[in-house]
Amino acid sequence: MPITLDTLFMILGWAGAIAGVVAYAMVSRGRWTPTSAHFQLTNLVGAGLMAIVAAANGVWPSVAANLVWIVIGVQAVRLVLRARRARSAEPVPTAADVELAA
Repeated sequence: MPITLDTLFMILGWAGAIAGVVAYAMVSRGRWTPTSAHFQLTNLVGAGLMAIVAAANGVWPSVAANLVWIVIGVQAVRLVLRARRARSAEPVPTAADVELAA
């Protein structure tokens, strides 16, 4: 049985909605931090899927809101990645460094 385009968009919409709820729940329960890559990427995927579904159905206010959400998400992911690179570039203190600091 072939999947219709309407069914595909409905599945994408549910996946986007679930992603947004999961991200919110994980942060609210303290499992993820708002600055974690998991949270930001889940939000980004959810917003992207919701924007696609809204555009397919001509719900332009929702498209605009989700596009703004995507821009914020992309910037947040860039900041998370930049912070990770900066942490990995920091030298790891050795025992000698710790003794000198004491």
